[in-house]
Amino acid sequence: MFGNMQARWSRAIRRPLKWAVVRRFIRHQDGATAVEFAMVAAPFLAMMFAIIETAIVFFAGQTLETAGADSARLIMTGQAQTQGFDQTAFKNAVCAKIYGLFDCTGGLYVDVKNYSSFSAINTNKPIDASGNLQTGTFGYQPGGPGDIVVVRLMYQWPVYVSLLGLNLADSAGSKRLLMSTIAFRNEPY
Repeated sequence: MFGNMQARWSRAIRRPLKWAVVRRFIRHQDGATAVEFAMVAAPFLAMMFAIIETAIVFFAGQTLETAGADSARLIMTGQAQTQGFDQTAFKNAVCAKIYGLFDCTGGLYVDVKNYSSFSAINTNKPIDASGNLQTGTFGYQPGGPGDIVVVRLMYQWPVYVSLLGLNLADSAGSKRLLMSTIAFRNEPY
C-alpha cells in the first residue's frame, strides 16, 4: 500500500514538472536573436555586396571617363601628333592616368578615329550578339588640325554579384563594358 501511494505521488509530481520544463523551454529566448540573424544575414550581406559592387563599377566608369578626357586633350591640342604617338604610346599615356584600378596591359582597349562630320560618328558599343567585344576595327587615326576625332576607351570590368536577376554584366563572361567616348575637333596647332 505504501509503495502504491509512492508511485501515485511520483506520477503526480512528474506531470507538472514535465509541463513546467516544456513551458520554461518555450519561454526561453536565448537563441532567438541568433536564429533571427541567421534568417536575415544572407539577404543582407548579398544586398551589401551588390551595393558595394555597383559603387565600384560606377567609380571605375567615372575614372575611365576622366582618363579619356585628359588623354584626348593630347590629341586635340596636337601634342600626340607632334610627338609621333602611335596607338601603344597613346595607350601608355592613358594608363599613366588610371594605374592601380585597371589592368591596362590586357584589358584596356583604345580606338581613335577621325571623321568627316559629327553626324557620321558611330558611338554604338562594339559588342556582338553573343556579348563578345569586337576589336577588329579598332585603330589609331588622330587626324590633323581641324579634323573631327573620336577617342574611345573600353574596359571589360568583371562582375561578381548577381542579385535577384539584376545583373550589371552586359557582355560575355559576366563582364560589364565600361566605355568612355570623347568627340571633339582638333585645334589648329
